[in-house]
Amino acid sequence: MAVSEEQLQEILNRYPDKVKKGRKKHILIKDSSQAKQVIEANTRTIPGIITNRGCAYAGCKGVVVGPLKDMVHITHGPVGCGYYSWGTRRNKAKSDDPTKNFINYCVTTDMQESDIVFGGEKKLAKVIDEVVEIFKPNAITVNATCPVGLIGDDIGAVAKAAQERHGIPVLAFSCEGYKGVSQSAGHHIANNILMDRIIGDTDVEEAPGPYAINMLGEYNIGGDAWEIERTLKEIGYTVVSTMTGDGSYEHLRNAHTASLNLVQCHRSINYIAEMLEKKYGTPWLKVNFIGIEATINSLREMALYFGDEALIQKTEEVIAREVARIQPIIDQYRKVCEGKTAFCFVGGSRGHHYQGMYRELGIETVLAGYEFAHRDDYEGRQVIPEIKPDADSKNIPELHVTADEKRFCLKISPEKMEELKQKISLSYYAGMNCEMKDGYVIVDDLNHYETEEFIKILKPDIFSSGIKDKYVVQKMGIPSKQLHSYDYSGPYAGFNGAVNFARDIAMSFASPTWNFIVPPWKNEPLLEGKMAEGEEKAC
Repeated sequence: MAVSEEQLQEILNRYPDKVKKGRKKHILIKDSSQAKQVIEANTRTIPGIITNRGCAYAGCKGVVVGPLKDMVHITHGPVGCGYYSWGTRRNKAKSDDPTKNFINYCVTTDMQESDIVFGGEKKLAKVIDEVVEIFKPNAITVNATCPVGLIGDDIGAVAKAAQERHGIPVLAFSCEGYKGVSQSAGHHIANNILMDRIIGDTDVEEAPGPYAINMLGEYNIGGDAWEIERTLKEIGYTVVSTMTGDGSYEHLRNAHTASLNLVQCHRSINYIAEMLEKKYGTPWLKVNFIGIEATINSLREMALYFGDEALIQKTEEVIAREVARIQPIIDQYRKVCEGKTAFCFVGGSRGHHYQGMYRELGIETVLAGYEFAHRDDYEGRQVIPEIKPDADSKNIPELHVTADEKRFCLKISPEKMEELKQKISLSYYAGMNCEMKDGYVIVDDLNHYETEEFIKILKPDIFSSGIKDKYVVQKMGIPSKQLHSYDYSGPYAGFNGAVNFARDIAMSFASPTWNFIVPPWKNEPLLEGKMAEGEEKAC
């Protein structure tokens, strides 16, 4: 079932004229007969609308920086901000040295009213001193929240002085929540500082093994990175660093030694991928390890990049063995899932990635979108030159990198690079829209009102999104699979992850719970009224 233009217009007509005009640009009904369909993205959410987005601080500390396990991450601000970015992401990490794994800690300056009035710089300096004394981390980050920017605390100066006192890196991230339009701004801020202050800050010049890669945009939710690494290491790859799931300051310093960068979440990490290519000559490959087919394609493209026959053969051996092991299990779960439909509104890449996994279970994604994407995440990177910077994007300083005089080295020749670009997703992402079927809906920054209206029309069998709208949807009698932190399950990446995902989705459908939940709009007509023109009291 698809949505007609008339139905879409009816949804939009509930908005005031100005809001309707803006929201219409953020919603597409896929039509492949059109040469080009433009979608608006990365603009501010309309005030008063309940959005699923996070803030710039959440994108910086909560997504990109927080998973680095051997660093203590200090939230300079009220305790609620620190708790928000600590308690909602299931980033897993393990370490050979348990004294250097701080993933389970939440450290904050806990700013009070008096700190807002008189400033919090002294309090921040004291917290840094205490962190060094108690934890002895390899490095420290300071992440600013909204009040810090408003009162003007100079966290950069405090961090610099603390670094001189203690002799370890203290990195200041001016990621106040109000910067940018969503958590995407925080990703950009984090990428800039990690690139400027950590990557390459070492004397190491060679990777510790062959086929050296970095995994970018993989945050080890529920153990995803571990499952991906299991397969990669068996094939023969050397994982230099992961940015940033189960990642560390020490490994991140050596990222410049890799021969290829893998980009999983395009939106959160493409900035570093581009900068690594400019500074060190390391290309990036867009990969997707969600779903069997996507994992297979990514592994084959990686092997094709390196071009080693032994690596290609080993890749095919591992693929054949893994598929033979898990496909019969997937087929059993598919019997439960076949013919159902899904909404997939997740993050900045997952809304695309999980469609393939759903398809392998016989589930069609009839509506998809992102919370914090830019146009290129929808339409592909070829539209980047068309995107005009606005005032919000100018809030984020650009880090302009140039080729490193000593370390820049083309990993493959320009001729080979152009040849491979015709075959694999090298330094390119085609975006989500190209894989959506005609008549299906693409929505940027989906809000709660639109969620309910599209559910009434399309009647999906399962809803995939985040924690903010999970329970609202379940009260409508529709199972909701939380794909930001996987509820309490995972991993969902790689071959074993596909089995876990299939099991959880089939279990959602098999539960009798949904038979006992009936939303009002299913059985009762909803009362509607409107003012008639020329009649003050008519309705």
